[in-house]
Amino acid sequence: MQNDYENLAFIELTEAQTRQYIDAEASWRALEDAQTAAAEVRGSMMWRTQTGRRYLIRVAAFGAQTSLGPHSLENEQIYERFMARKVAVQARQKQLRQTVAQHIRVNRALRVGRVPNVVVDTLNALANAGLQQHFLTVGTHALYAYETACGVRVQTEATATQDIDLLLDTRKYLSFATTLQRLDTSLLGIFQKVDKTFVLRDDQKYTAVNAAGFEIDVIRRTAQSAAGTDPHPLRVSQFEEDFWAVQVPSGQAMLDGGRFKQVVVATNGDMATMHAPSPESFVRIKTALSQRHDRDPLKSRKDLLQAQVVKKLLDEYGLSHVANAQSQSKSA
Repeated sequence: MQNDYENLAFIELTEAQTRQYIDAEASWRALEDAQTAAAEVRGSMMWRTQTGRRYLIRVAAFGAQTSLGPHSLENEQIYERFMARKVAVQARQKQLRQTVAQHIRVNRALRVGRVPNVVVDTLNALANAGLQQHFLTVGTHALYAYETACGVRVQTEATATQDIDLLLDTRKYLSFATTLQRLDTSLLGIFQKVDKTFVLRDDQKYTAVNAAGFEIDVIRRTAQSAAGTDPHPLRVSQFEEDFWAVQVPSGQAMLDGGRFKQVVVATNGDMATMHAPSPESFVRIKTALSQRHDRDPLKSRKDLLQAQVVKKLLDEYGLSHVANAQSQSKSA
């Protein structure tokens, strides 16, 4: 085990790639902030005359209307502030989208990223639906978040896989279900916007597979109660053709271990923010899995290799500093 750890190889990004990633990441995070601000001013405001009096009406993005009361100096100021902020936010969002589009082209030209395109597209589909906070990318693909934070690329078979594991945080299931209901779509439908060939496997309803053989697995922690707030089995939406999340024993530990956020780059230059388990908890969980007697030997070996990879990133490539900075930022 020690020899394997010492022999792990990493390739550092070139200076040009590193500079480009830093600039692209900053623009991507700024765009995310702008999109959050834009969400706060979705919909519109208007004046409506009823029975001889003017009323300020707030129109939600999905069409619902709420009266804010009759015309007054205070409501006039509310209307003017809202409209001015909406114009400013939309202008900033438009400019940042153009800037990010330029960075995507340069990312591709300099080969900054190597995350599979379908993975980045899937993460962005969740983000666009407002569901990214409900999932952790766990297992093999989390390695892309950790290596990106260190400016290196893992040179082992540790990253070889044709599936992505998404851990649904059922502790916030009501909020998740409400969002899907408002969008009037299934989780499978969200992924089919990325690739319309995604279908559920007949023998494994927690897995969707596309025409290229890439799989999305939706997993969850072991249910804490038989009914009520944490039911199981769990179909993730009201739609008949949707995922049934499968329980995994390590799910609770992954949720309890904290969240690690990192902007990752696809081979085509596109970007997404990946939410993964904290690297420290990843090492603990993968090491424990590798030592289980009932674990498939091939999976056990890969578990240990991945634990060693992340341990070395923590020890020698600055990952611990990034993780600590994120942890302090959340607690501040």
